[in-house]
Amino acid sequence: MSSYASLPASPSRRRLLGGAAAASLLPTWPAWAAPSPLLVGGLPVTCNLTLPVACTARAAANAKGAAPAFAFEYSKYNGWPEVKESLMTGSIQAAYMLAPLVMDLADKKIPVKIVSLGHRSGAVIMVRTDSPYKKFKDLTGKRIAIPSRFAVDFLFLRKMLAREGMTPKDIQIVEMPPPDMPAALYAKAVDAYCTGEPFGAAAQRAGYATPLRMTRDEWRNYICCVLTVREELIQENRPLVQNLVDHVLGAGQWLDQQQANRDKAVAIAAGRKFFNQDPNILKFVMENPTDRVTYGDLRMIRAEFDELMQLSMEAGTLKAPVPYEKYVDESFAKAAKAAPIAL
Repeated sequence: MSSYASLPASPSRRRLLGGAAAASLLPTWPAWAAPSPLLVGGLPVTCNLTLPVACTARAAANAKGAAPAFAFEYSKYNGWPEVKESLMTGSIQAAYMLAPLVMDLADKKIPVKIVSLGHRSGAVIMVRTDSPYKKFKDLTGKRIAIPSRFAVDFLFLRKMLAREGMTPKDIQIVEMPPPDMPAALYAKAVDAYCTGEPFGAAAQRAGYATPLRMTRDEWRNYICCVLTVREELIQENRPLVQNLVDHVLGAGQWLDQQQANRDKAVAIAAGRKFFNQDPNILKFVMENPTDRVTYGDLRMIRAEFDELMQLSMEAGTLKAPVPYEKYVDESFAKAAKAAPIAL
């Protein structure tokens, strides 16, 4: 996993809230007095697409003199270990994170809480189009890449294996950065891979890979990336956290309203400020099919987290149950009012 390198934020982007956190509690701001932005870590994956939309919408509102003038800034990472380390050390105070990883951090007394979902669905298991693999039995003894054993993608793979009476012992599991997976499949270094988009779509659009399974078909209420914040941010600046949750919720609803909104989101996220990716690949994810990843239903449902916890314990990534209240703060989701997305 050490090769799963992050793109660390520049010094100018590593500003913490500090005194600005208290200042941002003020009810109004002059249009010219922009507050220091809250850095929110994220990966260049479509499961995180609500984050660039939320940041851009909030910036647009600030430009019009909206009050209070909160600000969020996307801080790009390429790997979960680096996001985890940044949250643990307080280098960033908010991030989209893997739900089971947050459970593990909270259990180890790292002061973090999940405050919102970020998406639903969005994971795929890809094989080469010229391969004979049609079912999981065909993959017995083969090499399958996953992003991390903490990734919900791995839990998805385990569920699919179990349906055919298999376990991970029947295959060879390789941990690999998702951006490397399409090339590894093309070079036949792996026989299949399981990951979030757009790294399945990249190989599918290029013509050499096809989905063997998709969460949209097999696990409709699948959740992976969740908005996570450090507890001191909650204590010091609840209005800022609430505004971020409101914008994520608004972004989710906006994304699922119409295809034109998704096209706008692709144009935003593909830019250098965010994912820095080929917009045609992101557009492919948004259209093939349109519910490959969904964002409109971001309800926090305890039973779904309980299922993830149980699956994680079966996978060995969690050693014991973690109390729900220890890693989730539902108060923001319960009070949330979807922010208007004027883009």
